[in-house]
Amino acid sequence: MSTAASTQKPRLSGWQIWNMSFGFLGIQFGFALQNGNASRILGIFGAEVEHLSWFWLAAPLTGMIIQPIIGYYSDRTWTLLGRRRPYFLAGAILASAALIFMPNASILVNILPPLYVGAGILMIMDASFNVAMEPFRALIADLLPADQRTLGFSVQTFLIGLGAVVGSWLPYIFAEFFGVSKKADPGQVPYNVTLSFYVGATIFLIAILWTVITTQEYPPEVHGKGQEKEPEKKGLSQILSDFAAMPKTMKQLGIVQFFSWFALFSMWVFSTPAIAVHVYGVQAGDTSSATYQDAANWVGIMFGVYNGVSALYALLLPAIAKLLGRKTTHALSLTAGGVGLISIFFIHDPNLLLLSMVGVGIAWASILAMPYAILAGAIPIHKMGIYMGVFNFFITLPQIVNGVIGGPIVKYVYGSQAIYSLVMAGVFLLIAAFCVRFVEDKDDTAMA
Repeated sequence: MSTAASTQKPRLSGWQIWNMSFGFLGIQFGFALQNGNASRILGIFGAEVEHLSWFWLAAPLTGMIIQPIIGYYSDRTWTLLGRRRPYFLAGAILASAALIFMPNASILVNILPPLYVGAGILMIMDASFNVAMEPFRALIADLLPADQRTLGFSVQTFLIGLGAVVGSWLPYIFAEFFGVSKKADPGQVPYNVTLSFYVGATIFLIAILWTVITTQEYPPEVHGKGQEKEPEKKGLSQILSDFAAMPKTMKQLGIVQFFSWFALFSMWVFSTPAIAVHVYGVQAGDTSSATYQDAANWVGIMFGVYNGVSALYALLLPAIAKLLGRKTTHALSLTAGGVGLISIFFIHDPNLLLLSMVGVGIAWASILAMPYAILAGAIPIHKMGIYMGVFNFFITLPQIVNGVIGGPIVKYVYGSQAIYSLVMAGVFLLIAAFCVRFVEDKDDTAMA
């Protein structure tokens, strides 16, 4: 039995697991709005397609810095709200404010060009998302026994998918079903997108408050029970020390995560220009036409579909993982995602793109659940926050690498044809699936 699993914890009810995870619905609602619309908004403000990945560097850079710090301090925090919940709440307030300001960057045009204001707000938004998100992974490991962790991360993934479906579809729903304008003057964000961000800010805050109010955390002495104490260092030196001493399983998962998140970053950044040009026939660089806006709205629908599939598939993950093992489940899921992304190249009917998103949704559900379920059994429980934060390094690094080189690759290697970036993303998911076979899953072995 692993160190993390050695401390016995009571089994929790499905309702308790739902409550502790509910805040993720709001977090992913915000992420979905960002993922589906940030490239569109930055394009409206004047960003060239080959520069989009540079602006998107805000997300992984802030995550790389903030998540280990939040993890470190949340391990050492105890307030009237507990150890993780204060960070949920602070992040939600800041993220909600950023969601409101993002589509309104043009109002500050007298201070800076709206493109730079939008990029700055994108960075603030990502920082806030990370403050709210990082402790949620640790909370599942804090409160659930080993045999409920896959269920806990799967419930999180279901709520992530549910929030992302609504968040991704909201601009389309407002435009097509409620008649909210999807047109705007050059340099202005359509009101259906702006209104969606307002709704997202509200839902983000309400969902986090639900978890804060309904979930109780174990006090510090419970987390320290049965753990061998080691000399404590302070702040950055402790983070660096823990990073250097990371478990073998984390290193192995890091390779899988690198290829997985490199692929995801390509999909989020380049889907809108790729679909607009390759499927809708929009001229490259045209971001103000009605056809481009239709393509961008359809990308939101596509993203909603893959998140909807992930929500449903997440409910099946515990049973599939019990039957096949977590490693095999993750490898097969990543393979489905790789095939889905590569298939986009061969499709010219927008409706058929939804079939591609089925595979992506299967991979996305597994990426959000399986690595964390595997990792939680390999790390000490009293360091759950810091190691969940450090693990984020393997999510942010590939996005930073992609952010730096992804744009030049699209411009100079792919001739500004963003569709080839999606094909590359599919290939990288297939590589990630192959690398899963080398990961050691201690909990899986112990429960077999």
